[in-house]
Amino acid sequence: MSITENTPATPTTTEAAPKKKICCTCPETKKIRDECIVMNGEDKCLGFIEAHKQCLRAEGFDV
Repeated sequence: MSITENTPATPTTTEAAPKKKICCTCPETKKIRDECIVMNGEDKCLGFIEAHKQCLRAEGFDV
């Protein structure tokens, strides 16, 4: 018997994919980001945009 036969299978990318939809993930940072962009423009909200991206990454999204 080889070692690979006793090793559990590693999850594929579809198994490791987040279970939530990206549009419904991190609603707090999304709301703050969106309000800032509407009021101030995208170039003045880079910190909020990055905070939202970090939240999405923490949830398993590749952004």
